[in-house]
Formats: sequence, structure tokens, C-alpha cells
Amino acid sequence: MASALEWVPDSLYNTAITTVVTHYSKNRKELRTLPDEVQFDIYYKLYNKGRLCQLGMEFSELDIFAKALNVIEKRHLLHHCFQALMDHGVKVSEILSDSYSQHCALISPLCPTYDKVIYLGLSLGSFLQEAGWYLAADNVIVSCLELTKQSDTLFHTTKALDCYIRLIHLRITNCKYEQVDRLVNEADHYISRLSSLGQTVHRSPFYKEMSSLFFSKSVYDEAYRFCCLALEEIKQQPIQLPVKMVIDVLRQCSKACVYKRYFKKAEVLMKHAVQLARENYGAKHPKYSDTLIDYGFYLLNVDQVHDSVQVYQTALDIRQSVFGGNNLHVAIAHEDLAYSTYVNEYSSGKFNDAREHAEKAIQIITSLLPEDHLLRASSKRVKALILEEIAIDSNNKELENCLLEESQDLHLTSLALAKQTFGESNVQTAKHYGNLGRLFQTMRKYQNAEEMHLKAISIKEQLLGCDDYEVALSIGHLASLYNYDMGKHTEAEQLYLRSIQIGKNLFGPGYSGLEYDYRGLIKLYQILEHRDKVLQYQAILHQWNLLRDQQKQSQTKPFEFELLSVCDTREIIEVFFSLQ
Repeated sequence: MASALEWVPDSLYNTAITTVVTHYSKNRKELRTLPDEVQFDIYYKLYNKGRLCQLGMEFSELDIFAKALNVIEKRHLLHHCFQALMDHGVKVSEILSDSYSQHCALISPLCPTYDKVIYLGLSLGSFLQEAGWYLAADNVIVSCLELTKQSDTLFHTTKALDCYIRLIHLRITNCKYEQVDRLVNEADHYISRLSSLGQTVHRSPFYKEMSSLFFSKSVYDEAYRFCCLALEEIKQQPIQLPVKMVIDVLRQCSKACVYKRYFKKAEVLMKHAVQLARENYGAKHPKYSDTLIDYGFYLLNVDQVHDSVQVYQTALDIRQSVFGGNNLHVAIAHEDLAYSTYVNEYSSGKFNDAREHAEKAIQIITSLLPEDHLLRASSKRVKALILEEIAIDSNNKELENCLLEESQDLHLTSLALAKQTFGESNVQTAKHYGNLGRLFQTMRKYQNAEEMHLKAISIKEQLLGCDDYEVALSIGHLASLYNYDMGKHTEAEQLYLRSIQIGKNLFGPGYSGLEYDYRGLIKLYQILEHRDKVLQYQAILHQWNLLRDQQKQSQTKPFEFELLSVCDTREIIEVFFSLQ
């Protein structure tokens, strides 16, 4: 059963814990003989009392923290303590990481604690990764890997593979893509080695990481192929994966389906992942918030923008309650909420909330990550989009120019980081070109705007095909430039019609993005004095508004979705493969 975030022990027990904490200095040595669960409750009481110096002294000792890690059902409470220490200036992530690495240097396969130290490395590395301290987690898993490789038994070979897969995950998450290829080859070698020894290997975690890697590189066909392999492995293997890994596989596969525009498949996987996370971890656990982040991504991409805002807000609330404020996971949730709020309020022009979340994300990321980290590019891109819209609505010319210049600086920095990481041929790079195109149009740099939009379209068509949603966005923006500012009405008309057709094919006639194309065409035909066409598209826009109203009335709340009658993961996967 999942633990509630609010910890309320038995009153007599709580009184005893409070008494021990009151006389903590006198009893410190004796406390280490108590059961792990009791020690944990004492440390959590220290945290509640604000005695962070004493707590930091304890948690800086590897043996003490290892006992706290053993109390798995209160892991989210351990995150409270850990983040409080980091915020207090106790670099406990580095201290524990360095301590573990030094300990590994003293251990050999002949030591009686050899296996215990390996298990500790996997547990500590997993915790640090969950907490968002990727460099420390990386250091721990590398040390654990080197330890496992000192023995060639079947057990230790299996643990070495586990380490490789964890390292792949860490470096993808931390945007260190250039360091992943060697690890992939090593992991593949270990899988082959174990198979040759007759060991059954569950390849699903490896396939999931491969899908994530190709997803990051915008190679969506390969991302989807590996997602299918991961799901097939879960369906066929007699060995049952831990529920945490099953949830992570479902999340990644849903994301891959979204970018292939297989929305029904994405929905089946994502809603099952949300259900599993809530049932197994509870509604206030970090794993549930991770799942909601991906659920919000799905909703945003299927044009349920208002719902995505609610889901992202819930995810942020959970992460703030667990990790506090100055944490990478919290920053990412702020950024996702900023973007979805920006999209949701695009027609209203109310961007204050979106700007606040974007600036919080940048503030946290700037304090935690180096200047050349890719996550800085993503958060700056979101803020730049918001500033541009605020500038457009501003009546103060000086303020408008100031905001546009800041937006340009943010976009150019983001583009440089994206190109440095991914190169030219990547969807993220193309998005930055498209964003610059829109900005240059606002700044009345029309030739520059056209150049940026054409680059974005070229890259997106090459990677996604000519009929993709991202392509429709870019050609719609280019149509707007031609229509409103460059007088290229014939070209604009063809682009608008193409954008409309793609949008309707993907999302149906009630797709929200159609409004801007319809209004653009009405304006265009008014300029060309094509009265019949003006009346035709005014009627179409009116029908679109009616359809949008109907859709809003019929939509269910994002957390009240109907689940399929089947609840078993293998049956869900069968449904996935049956969908077209």
C-alpha cells in the first residue's frame, strides 16, 4: 500500500520518538542499534523540528543513510529530509556519492560485504536519480558498475547489465547524449553474454532506454520500433518486471506514439500508466507526478490544452510538496506548466501565470546546471515565447522593444544550445528556427522571418514527413507572414489550405489551431476581394465555433477518464497492438 505524505504515527510511539529527539545528543550512539524503521522516524522528527545540522551530520554517514534507504515505504519522506539538507547548504548528494566511491575502492569480491555494497550502490544511485541529483547518481552507478565487473559470475554479470541500463537512463535524462553510444554497445554485449550462458534476460528496460534515446534525437520511427519491442517483451516474458519499470515503459512508449501521431495507442498506454502509478504509489508520490508530467504531454498534443494545464499543475504541486522549491524536477514541472498555460491563454493574452512559472524554472535551473546545459535552452525558449506575446500586447513602445530584444537573446541562446547538442537535423532545432521566424515577423524583420520558417519546415518535413502536426504549425506561421506582412497572397493561400488539411486529418474539424488559419484566409480573401470565399470561410469559422462549444461541454475532467474493462498490463498491451 502507498504511504500518505502526512506522517502520523501512534501517539504513544510519537511521544517516545519526541523524547528521544529531545535528548538526541546523549542517545546518539545507542540509536544506531535500533531497527531501521525506528531510526528513520527519529531522523524524520529531527527534520520536522528543524534540526538540520544534526540531521546533516547523520545523513552524511553512508552507513546511516543506507539504513534510511531500507525503509522503502517512506521513501517520499526521505526526499523531504534530503532536499531540506541540500537547501540548507549540506551537499549531502556529493558527500554520499564520494563516500560510496571511496568505499568501493576498498572492496573486492573476497570481502563478505561485496554483494551488500553492490545492492547499496543500486539503491543509492536510484534514490539520487529520483531526487534529481544526476551527477552524484552517475558517480555512484559508475562505481557500482566497476565493482560488479570484478566478478564474472552470472549474478554479478546481471548486476553489471543493470548498472549499464541505469547509466544510459541517467545520461539521457541529463542530456549527455554523446556519452550514451558506448554504454549502449556495452549493455548489448552483456545481454548477449547472459543469453549465451542460458540466462533469461528481460530486455524491456533496455528497449525502453533505446526508445528514449531515439526520441531525444528526433528519430521517431526507431523510438516507436523500440517501444514496440519493449511492450512485446513484457507481454511474452514469464519474468514479471517491477511495477516501477512497467510504468516507465508505458510512459516512454506513450510519448513515442504521440510523436508518431498514434494517439489512440498513446492514450491506452498513458491512462494505464496513470492508473498503475496511483494504485501502487498513491496520489502524492513522485512516481505519480512523473506519470502526470507525461499525461500532460499527451493531453497537450491531442489538443486538450485546458486539461493539460490542470494535470501539470497537479504534478507541480506534488513535486513541490516532496522536493521543496530548489529542485530540478520542480523546475521541469514549472516549465511544462508555463508552456501549457501559454498555449491555453494564447487567445486571451493573459500570460502573467505562464511568465511566472517560466521565470521560476529558469531561476532553479540556472542555480543547479552549467551554462551549456540543454535544459537551459528549453526553459529559455518558453520564456521567450511568452515575452513576445506580452510585447505584442504592450502599448509602451520602449517596453515592447525591450521585451522583444530579451526574447531574441533567449531564442538565439536556445538555438545555439540545441545545435550544439543535436546538430541541425533535429525537431528541437527546427522548433527554435520556427520560434525565431515568428519573433522576426513581430520585429518587422520579414526576410529573416521567412528564412527561419523555411528552415524549420525543411527540417520538420525531412524528419516527420510532409503531413505532420509540427509541419502544419510552421507552414501556418509562414502563411501568416506572407499574408499579413509580405503581400504574397497566392503562396499564403496554398499554405493555409495545406495547414488546415493536416490539422483536420490529425485532430478532426474541431481542432483549436484551425481558428488562426480560417481567420487568415478570411483576411486574405478580403484583401483580394473574393467575396464568395470570405462568406464561405466566415460560415466555416462559425461552424467551427459551434463545434468547439460542443466539445467543451462533452469533455470529461482529466482525472475522471474511463478505463478499459481490462486492467492487466499484458491485456492492455494486446489492446495496444490491436489498434490501427
